This record gives sequence, structure tokens and C-alpha cells, in this order.
Amino acid sequence: MSRHRIAVIAGDGIGQEVMPAAIDCLDLLADLHGLDFDWHHLDWGSDYYRAHGRMLPVDGLDVLAEHDAIFLGAVGVPDIPDVETLWGLLIPIRRRFEQYINLRPVKTLPGVRSPLADSGPIDLVVVRENNEGEYSEIGGRMNRGLAEELAVQESVFTRRGVERVARYAARLAAGRNGRLTSATKSNGIVHTMPFWDEVVREVLADFTDVELRSELIDALAASLVLHPGRYDVIVASNLFGDILSDLAGAITGSIGSAPSANLNPERRHPSMFEPVHGSAPDIAGQGVANPIGQIWSGAMMLDALGHPAAAGHLVAAFEATLAQGVRTRDLGGDASTTAFAETVRRNIEEQYGEHAGTGDGSES
Repeated sequence: MSRHRIAVIAGDGIGQEVMPAAIDCLDLLADLHGLDFDWHHLDWGSDYYRAHGRMLPVDGLDVLAEHDAIFLGAVGVPDIPDVETLWGLLIPIRRRFEQYINLRPVKTLPGVRSPLADSGPIDLVVVRENNEGEYSEIGGRMNRGLAEELAVQESVFTRRGVERVARYAARLAAGRNGRLTSATKSNGIVHTMPFWDEVVREVLADFTDVELRSELIDALAASLVLHPGRYDVIVASNLFGDILSDLAGAITGSIGSAPSANLNPERRHPSMFEPVHGSAPDIAGQGVANPIGQIWSGAMMLDALGHPAAAGHLVAAFEATLAQGVRTRDLGGDASTTAFAETVRRNIEEQYGEHAGTGDGSES
């Protein structure tokens, strides 16, 4: 039996609702696939901030370091600035644990209509550089409140940072359809983006089976809406990747279904798995939140922990649930969060024979 110690941060808003739904599904999978999840629930987030003036304890990162993975729900509330919730929790985790890959798969789901007219099947992955780029801490403000007030924010691109994200994306593309698109803006950003382009090209020279295409971010954003089927793997900087992955998630029908993984590929540190959606305070507490993003993020966690058969089983179960017409409100249905998760669990049980003993090394 494979045992994994998982830190759970449900966080705020609908995170408190989708997290239990996903864990229930994962616990059932664990029973069927010979896994043992040791869940450690941590009450960090905005309530913790209100009580202690910080999003996590002083030794919080040391606590997380003792786990095999981090399972995150959502953070953010209207009365606390986003800079506090983001820089107080998510970014310190991503940087302390060198989670330099933000992986966001995007695909058309059964029975979920894309808002794009005449859109065919969509199946792509956005690989976002997750530790540097435009989201740096270098900069500042001065002359606050005066007519001369100014703000300076520096972007930081290192050769090591660009090389490793480009190499990860190239390997991923080589295992898919062999097409890699690099997001750039080298016609307007005259230092960092030409540097990005140069390093990406150098890395891709070692991948003769991968076709590299560089596209300006504005044209790429438009083309992603007009012709999403053209794309397979997209590699992008921190800011560009953030924007493109949300856009890509939306064109498949709902950002509430989108998962993500913050990966330390070398597994020297725990990776973190979270849905793309926010805490959605407007629907929190109503029991209508879409749990697919959290469940799918759980499948990505299973895969990263070395259990691809269990991961595939979970994805197949929630896809079967959608195909059966069970959908939450954001997908045009009327199922509650718990009702959707209950149907996923039923499909997990019914599909077990198809996914048992498929050789991921996890089954006992």
C-alpha cells in the first residue's frame, strides 16, 4: 500500500465546499487502488489572517515541507486585499518549494458547450513559468499621494528559469502531438522577451521532433479564441501564462472546471494542486459550486505522486458524470456540489473493473 501525507488548505469561500467533495472521491479511489492518504487539514487563509495578521503561521512553510503534496482550495475575500492573500500564501509556497512549473490542462468535457460558435474539440496544455518573470518582488513606489507619484515593477527572467520551463514544455509536447507554441511580445518588450525567445529556441534545438512556433501574445490570445484547435502545448511567462490559461479554461465552458498543478518536477519539494477558480464569495455557502476543478486537480496530484491509473480512473468518473447529464449551475445544470460528487463516486465504483490493476505501481 502506498501512503502519502497530504497538507490540505481548503481556504476561503467555495474552497470550503469543493474540498470535501474532492477528498471524498479521492478516499474512495484510495480504497480501490491500494492507497492511503494521510490528510492534514490546516485552517490557513483569510480567517487565519483576521485572527493573526498573516495568512499562515511563521513556521507554516516548514510544516508544509513535511508533506508529500499540498492540496489547496481557494483563497481570497472582498475585505482583504489580494496582495495580502496572494503574497501571503500562494507565492511563498510556490517559491520556497521551487514549484517552477504551473501546469494547466484544458480540454472539452462531455456535454459541456463551449461559448465559441462552431468550436471543435479542444485539448491543450498551458505550461506557465511559475517562479519569476513579471511577478517579481523588485520595484517600489515613491512620492505617494503627490502629483509626482510613481511606481516601478521589474520583470526578472533568468537563463536557468527560461531553460527549465522550455525544456519541460518541449518534453510534454514530444509526448503529445509534437507542437509547441511560445508566447512572446518581443516587438514591444525589448529586453526580456527577445531573451525569452532566444533561450526557448536554444532549448528546442535539442528536440528535433517538436515543432516550435513563437506568437505575439496579443495575436495568440485572439487566435486561441478563433482557432483553439490549432494549439497543443503553449509555454509562457508567469503573466502571459496566467492570462492565457484562464482564457483557455473559459473557452471550454467554465473556469470552474479548470485544474492546475504547481510542480517541483524533481520532487525535491512538495508540489501543490489547486483549481483555477477563485473563492467565488458571491455563491459561497449555497452548495452550488462546481467541484470539477478541485477533483481534476486531485487527479493531477495522483499522477504526480506516481499513480496514473488512479488518476485516469478519477478523470473518467467525472467525465462519465457529465456525460450522464449531471452538471452544476455554471455548466447549465441544477446539481448541487454534493450531488455531483456523489455521482462521481458512484461512477468510480462502477468503473473500477476497467481501471483496476493497470500497472501504475499503486495497487496492492
